[in-house]
Amino acid sequence: MFTTIRFVLALSSVLLAATALSAQAPADRVAGSLDDPALASLVNDVLEHNPELGVERAKAKAAAQLAPQARSLPDPMAAMTAYLLQPQTRVGPQQLMASLSQRFPWFGKLGLRERAALLGAAAADADVEAKRLALVTETRRLYYELGFLDAWVRILRLDRSTLSRYEESTRTRYATGTGLEQSVVKIQAEMTRDDRRLLDVAMRRAATVASLNALRAKPGQEPIPEVAPLRPSFVEPDPAGWRAAALANRPELARAAAEIERGQMLVELAGRENRPDWTVGLTYTFVGPRDDAAGRMSPPQGNGNDILGVTAGINVPVWRNRIEAGIEEAIERRHAAEESRRAIVASIDGSLGELAERLDLTGKEIDLDEHVLKIQAEQSLQSAESGYGAGASGALDLLDAERVLLDVRTATARARADYAMAVAKLEATIASPAANRRDNGVKHD
Repeated sequence: MFTTIRFVLALSSVLLAATALSAQAPADRVAGSLDDPALASLVNDVLEHNPELGVERAKAKAAAQLAPQARSLPDPMAAMTAYLLQPQTRVGPQQLMASLSQRFPWFGKLGLRERAALLGAAAADADVEAKRLALVTETRRLYYELGFLDAWVRILRLDRSTLSRYEESTRTRYATGTGLEQSVVKIQAEMTRDDRRLLDVAMRRAATVASLNALRAKPGQEPIPEVAPLRPSFVEPDPAGWRAAALANRPELARAAAEIERGQMLVELAGRENRPDWTVGLTYTFVGPRDDAAGRMSPPQGNGNDILGVTAGINVPVWRNRIEAGIEEAIERRHAAEESRRAIVASIDGSLGELAERLDLTGKEIDLDEHVLKIQAEQSLQSAESGYGAGASGALDLLDAERVLLDVRTATARARADYAMAVAKLEATIASPAANRRDNGVKHD
């Protein structure tokens, strides 16, 4: 009785968690918080068509069908015996015997098997939710990488356009004898380097697009539109809140809880293997009338009457080594589930610690790039252009200032993408949208 009560309470908590996951799944909460319509559309496409997710869903549906099988009795056994050498009895020869028997497991075995199957189905459902959340995170990562690559293309094209102006002006000065050929060649070399960078970016973008299309089961070259400039909002640090959210929402922890309780059910079931199962049945024997001389002359009372019998039996669990090994196996499986939960919690703690530092440092990097370095690089370029126009400085000084601005712009775009990826990983770790966001106060390009 106490086992049943404990199971009902444990299963209720697991089912409540599963109901919460299905009603407002972590992946749906995170996807619903995305404010980029293009990204949200990609995420929904992946969740609808991803083949690996289809595999997990099919496994979960299969697991849900185990409980009805587990709670069913074994099939009854029907048998027929024909006597080739018919045994003679006082009332006639036995010709044929039919039997029907049913095996009944020891009290509680079927219930434990059903409960273990229900908990296994809950674990499979949690696997589906974990896969959905992982797909949302991977889609976001690839999308933000596309965002960086597209921003890099815009930066390189702007840089090449600027270099083209410089190259034209430098060639004019060289033609008039006021400039150096070295300056022209140097600027042209930098323009060629930009062309090479654009080719490299195109190859990286093609690979990233192919990876995104693979997630949504589309042809590798299915086009994905250019990603608008990324505008990540800063997330205020909240380690305690993040950890509480992760422990409450992570599907992997729901799976571990189901597996731990399932392990306990299997331990109890293995312990009952030393209890015998019962078999009861009916037999019906067809008896023919006596055809010998004495029987024909003086038929006995009940001559030729059929025989109805009842059978009962039990199996005898005498192989103790098998039973003890089964109990030990179930205990170790439960222990493995408990260790799995500990490993998940440790992984959460490690990820949150790393993400807190990454978000803080990347946010500072963005602030430094956009509030200090970008302004300094732009002012330096303006000064170099003024000096070049007045003849106080050469084209190489102009080129150096433009290189610095190119590096700052590229680093800023990279930092924005890295910050967005870190937020995506944070929301995957806590299995919910990150709270306490604030705009970084910068008007992006």
